Amino acid sequence: MEVRAPADRESGTPSVIRTGRFAGLGSGEELEARLRVIGAERYHDNHPFHKLMRDGVLTRGQLQAWALNRFYYQSRIPIKDSALMSRIVDADLRREWSQRVIDHDGTREGRGGLAKWLHLCERLGLPRERVLAEDGVLPATRFAVDAYVHFVRDRPLLEAIASSLTELFAPAIIGERTSAMLARYEFVDEDTLAYFTARLTQAPRDADFALDYVKRHATSPELRETVCKALVFKTDVLWAQLDALHFAYVDPRITPPGAFVPD
Repeated sequence: MEVRAPADRESGTPSVIRTGRFAGLGSGEELEARLRVIGAERYHDNHPFHKLMRDGVLTRGQLQAWALNRFYYQSRIPIKDSALMSRIVDADLRREWSQRVIDHDGTREGRGGLAKWLHLCERLGLPRERVLAEDGVLPATRFAVDAYVHFVRDRPLLEAIASSLTELFAPAIIGERTSAMLARYEFVDEDTLAYFTARLTQAPRDADFALDYVKRHATSPELRETVCKALVFKTDVLWAQLDALHFAYVDPRITPPGAFVPD
């Protein structure tokens, strides 16, 4: 039996999924194929806000709002990874996963991805103190990101690791975003976007490890289905953040009380 999913955002062609959404995946290879379909359909490079950014349509103020809200997400990545590591009994797996925390926090102050994202915010004209205070972050951003941290902290380890698999699709969006912003925003340069340089190598490394892990440990159709659902959840987290930005700063431009208001 088949059901029709919502139409693909680019082609308008409905996708076909089996009843049970992700039921009946018989092997790791079938799981990987389904995960890549999920990314193609649901990753946030399909979101209208991302397309506006890519096309050079956003104002400096709208990019500031994006950077500020994204900082909240970036700041929680090492927190969710630390929560995951606290549940891992296998020392080899903990050591492997610890690299993600180092990548974001650095080995000392001023190093790592979080410092580079703070630099991006400052280069776009946001005061450092305001960014660090998380002043003006949209309520929906907080709810979505906090839900992700709770998911990784509370769900079974296999699902927690599977939720990181959006990194499979990150290099493509990073390349597209970086080249487009450099070409279309005169106030953006390579120094502004330094965060993304390291991610072009870090994200594939992390994604390959996590993909291999879920393929080896999702040993039944039921477990493979939970892996797929975990990835869907994470794509929803990313999509919801751009939904909030679009609603508050693009259309209909209804900004919640206390949220950042561009000059």
